[in-house]
Amino acid sequence: MHDSFVLLVCVVVLAVIFDFINGFHDTANAIATCVSTRVLSPRNAIIMATILNLVGAASGTAVAKTVGAGLVDTGSVTQLTVLSALVAAIIWDLITWYFGLPTSSSHAVLSSLVGAAIATSGTGVVISKGVYKILLGLVISPMIGFVLGGFIMLCLARFFCNQSPSFVNNIFSRLQIASAAYMAFSHGNNDAQKTMGIITMALVSYYHLPAFDIPSWVILTCAMAMALGTAVGGWRIIKTLGTKLAQIRPINGFAAETAAATVIELASRIGMPLSTTHVISAAIMGVVASKRITAVRWTVGGNIIAAWIITIPACAALAWVICKGLILVVG
Repeated sequence: MHDSFVLLVCVVVLAVIFDFINGFHDTANAIATCVSTRVLSPRNAIIMATILNLVGAASGTAVAKTVGAGLVDTGSVTQLTVLSALVAAIIWDLITWYFGLPTSSSHAVLSSLVGAAIATSGTGVVISKGVYKILLGLVISPMIGFVLGGFIMLCLARFFCNQSPSFVNNIFSRLQIASAAYMAFSHGNNDAQKTMGIITMALVSYYHLPAFDIPSWVILTCAMAMALGTAVGGWRIIKTLGTKLAQIRPINGFAAETAAATVIELASRIGMPLSTTHVISAAIMGVVASKRITAVRWTVGGNIIAAWIITIPACAALAWVICKGLILVVG
């Protein structure tokens, strides 16, 4: 078996592993609020998130094309480039999962890809327009999630201001199931596509394909890997988002999930990869802060934001080191 084909197989396997880890790392995105408000049991929440992550992951490819063809020059990318990016992203995801930090798998894999590409072919390989587009989505989307979450919460609070707390809890205990389902679908739609793009990038590099088309087997494989990862669950991060960041009720969870899922879904339709973790975290903070700014545990929030900022340079540097090391070893 030719060495380059072996590397291609390794890339595909690692990409599937990354998608699996992404599934359990980001399970909290969809179910942390409905578990913490006891609207759903952990078991039922994970079953629902697994199914809808699968459906969402198979629903489009616009984000995959942005990641695979719009970030770095595919003609200058090798199998070692993609392999290094995946290894760096997996290492970072496992570290942040261990410490219960809801960091972005998107930040991790995209910045790792840039770092590895620079190690392979220099800074000229990076497509500036694509980087700006992705950074715009990663920076602005949490702000929109924060504002939209707060706005929805203020509207709901005004509309239900004359109703009893028990009535409101009863209504939103049902509605939050729908919002959690919406969040799970949107998460699968945006996050799984990033891995589809990376696998297709490796295929384009190996087979020298003239067009960047996502094969059906890649879509199905990534969808299944993320769904299986979701089924495992990421309890450390669920605890951080669901209980440590702020105390929330069903109406808060509904507002946060609806805001975050709407932002993510709109971004997916225009091919903009963003961090689902950042959007839902910001939406939760916006919802809680709409009532009282001190209701958010800003120490926890600050740690989360710091981890967001550190992820980009840390993963880029880690991928660069791994890629340089592999080039020396493999040649």
